[in-house]
Amino acid sequence: VVAAPDEYHDDWLHVNEDAQIVDMYGNPVWLTGCNWFGYNVGSQVFDGVWSLNMHEALNQIADRGFNLLRVPMSTEILLQWKNNDPDPMVKVNAYSNPELTIEGVEGGTIMYSFDIWNKAVEWCRENGIKIMMDIHSAETASAGHQYPVWYTDKFSTDDWLEALAWFADYYKDDDTIIAIDLKNEPHGKKDEVTFAKWDDSTDINNWKYAAERGAAAVLEKNPNLLIMVEGIEIYPKFEEGADWNSIGTDYAKPPYPYSNFHGTWWGGNFRGVREYPVDLGEHQDQLVYSPHDYGPLVYAQTWFYDGFDKETLMEDVWYDNWFFIIEEKIAPLLMGEWGGFLDAEHDEDGKNRHWMACLRELMIENTIHHTFWCFNENSGDTGGLIAGGTNWTEWDEEKYEFVEPSLWQNEDGKFISLDHKIPLGKSGNGISLSEHYSGNGGITPPTTTAPQTTTTTPATT
Repeated sequence: VVAAPDEYHDDWLHVNEDAQIVDMYGNPVWLTGCNWFGYNVGSQVFDGVWSLNMHEALNQIADRGFNLLRVPMSTEILLQWKNNDPDPMVKVNAYSNPELTIEGVEGGTIMYSFDIWNKAVEWCRENGIKIMMDIHSAETASAGHQYPVWYTDKFSTDDWLEALAWFADYYKDDDTIIAIDLKNEPHGKKDEVTFAKWDDSTDINNWKYAAERGAAAVLEKNPNLLIMVEGIEIYPKFEEGADWNSIGTDYAKPPYPYSNFHGTWWGGNFRGVREYPVDLGEHQDQLVYSPHDYGPLVYAQTWFYDGFDKETLMEDVWYDNWFFIIEEKIAPLLMGEWGGFLDAEHDEDGKNRHWMACLRELMIENTIHHTFWCFNENSGDTGGLIAGGTNWTEWDEEKYEFVEPSLWQNEDGKFISLDHKIPLGKSGNGISLSEHYSGNGGITPPTTTAPQTTTTTPATT
């Protein structure tokens, strides 16, 4: 008789034959979370912990219904932790965060950054929040994500693989960490020196090949982790005779928008999946594709013309770049980043709000998993769930009210955890996964019932 998984091994997720993410009993789940960055930019901790209390912030994220936290990091910081290298300056307010001091008192000596991170893991666990680690960049730097590929002259592909394997191995017995996003937004245009491509080669810049290697490094250590694979930026118009050796991707010159290449947001182009799907071998049931999508305030893409709506977005950009993946049940999708400003001060004609409403409606209708960008107040081109200019003290209630209908909750408005035993949050408005499906203490019978969402009808401003 095989013993039942214990509380640290009962929440691993997998993908079924219908391209649904399911728990160990086959129950579909809905990952609906947010991003909180800082570890990738040099803070050595979540941004804002120089002001707010980290523990309380995680409590609030859970209480407001976010069941997954995507945490951008870097290859550099993971290897720093692996090798026990000294910390650069850690941006923690020791008076606001006595729990993050060695002495446990206000104004004490700040802990090592890896110890602080493990406090975050502990506090996520107690709140029923699951974690997805995202390698946002090779080097720890505020602009590190702008470099198009997963390697630099300081950190090689092998370094990246080492960091992934170490992280997966370290947390292999803690199902608080349920997913790894292998690399944020591989991108680049053909006319640039370095760019990410997607084909069947073993070229150093072939993201499909690198992703399979990265996944193998992770799954060798923990075969239960979900593997998030993002897309790239451009893909040749093979139907018009172009290939990877073609040129002509200058944004500033006609023909628009990409000449010989289909283009979209960084990390959002999965056209290569049709001919060259990611192959994880015996672990194919851990694969999730993870596009990013943004609105006109991030960049005025050609599809944001007057009168655009959900149907034109589907035709112009969404379907051929990523929506076909769930339409054809190839794999699940997790929208790793989406978000932006809502208010008229930043968006006079309402196009950004309208784009966000279209995408939110699509994700609700199709149970697309997602992590909202972002919790931080200091994301310059999107803003965050924390209101800007409040020194991390106040939520942007208008934005939260907008996002809330896309969070997993039952018919009574209770937010649903991805943990079988631990309810989401501490305020009483969250429930555990077992409570949601049966309430019988964790012996949840298989079901084909789709995840329930709020009955609120999303606005389509």
